[in-house]
Amino acid sequence: MASPGSPSSPTPEGRLAVEFAVPAQVEAAGRQMAAFAQRHGSAGRRVVLVTSGGTKVPLESRTVRFLDNFSSGRRGASSAEYFLDSGYAVVFLHRHRSLYPYSRRYAGVNLLDALRVEGEGEGGGGGSGRVVADHRVLPDVAGVLQRYQAVKEAGLLLPVEFSTLSEYLHLLKAAAQALSTIGSKAMFYLAAAVSDFYIPASEMPEHKIQSSDGPLQISMKMVPKMLSPLVKDWAPSAFVISFKLETDPSILLVRARRALETYRHQAVVANVLDTRRGYVVVVTPDSQTELVLSEEEARMEVEIEERIVSNLTSAHSSFIAQQG
Repeated sequence: MASPGSPSSPTPEGRLAVEFAVPAQVEAAGRQMAAFAQRHGSAGRRVVLVTSGGTKVPLESRTVRFLDNFSSGRRGASSAEYFLDSGYAVVFLHRHRSLYPYSRRYAGVNLLDALRVEGEGEGGGGGSGRVVADHRVLPDVAGVLQRYQAVKEAGLLLPVEFSTLSEYLHLLKAAAQALSTIGSKAMFYLAAAVSDFYIPASEMPEHKIQSSDGPLQISMKMVPKMLSPLVKDWAPSAFVISFKLETDPSILLVRARRALETYRHQAVVANVLDTRRGYVVVVTPDSQTELVLSEEEARMEVEIEERIVSNLTSAHSSFIAQQG
C-alpha cells in the first residue's frame, strides 16, 4: 500500500494542483482578500471567511449537465450578518446566485411586485417619478437597507463568488493564505456544502452526453479534503470551524468527533438534515454544546445562526487569549 507521502498517493494540496485547473479569477481574488485581511487586521479587527452555498460538479467539459446539492446558502448568508453585528469583517465566499446577506430576507419576493412608481409619469411608462417599496411585501426594508449600506460604506463585507467545485477549492486556498497574515484573528466558518465526489477533467467527455447511448454509468473520484492543508499549512494560527450534516442522528456526534481528531481544528457544528434550523451541536475537543430553539422562538423567527455565531465568537476570544 502506498504511504501518504508517496507519489502514487499525493497530498490533498498536490491533488488540487494537478487535478483541478486554476480558474482565471483566483489570482485577482487572492489579492483582494489579502488586502482586505491586512487592512482590517491592522485595525485590530477580526476577519472571518464564511463559505456558503453548494458546489457544482460538471459531467462534461462543455457543460450541459452537472451534479449539485440542495444548499441555498441560507446558513452562510445569515451567519455573515451575525458576524458583522459582532464586529467582524467578513469575506463571503459564496455560490453564484445563492442567498446573500441582507437581501436573503426577500429571496422569495418578485421585486416588481414589491415596487411601484409614484408622481410624474405614474403608470405612463415615461420613466420619471419616484420608485416606492411596498412595506407589506418587503417588511423592514428600510432598516435592512440601512444596515447593509453601513456595512458596505465601512468596507466590512468582501463578496467572492464561485460556481464550480474547482473554483471553490482554489478560492478557499487563496483565502486561507490571505487570512494567514493576521494569525489568530482569522476565523474560518466553512458552511458551504462541498461535493465529496467529482469527475477528473481527463476522464470527462468533451461534448454533451447523449441519452441515445443508453443508461448513464459514471465513476467519480473522492474530492481531496482541503481541511487538512488549511489547518496545518495554509493558516495554521487561525480558528477553524467545519460543519457536519447527517441524515442519521445516531452517527452525527461520532462523525463530528472523528473530524476533530483527524484534522485537529477547533470546532465542528454538527446538525441533522430534518432539524438543522432549530437544533445544532457545537463540538470542540473538550466540550459539546447543544443550541436549541424553542417552538415560541421559532414562531418569532429567531434564527439558530445567531446562537451559533454567539457561541463561536466567544470561543474565538478564548482561542486568541490562549495564543498570547
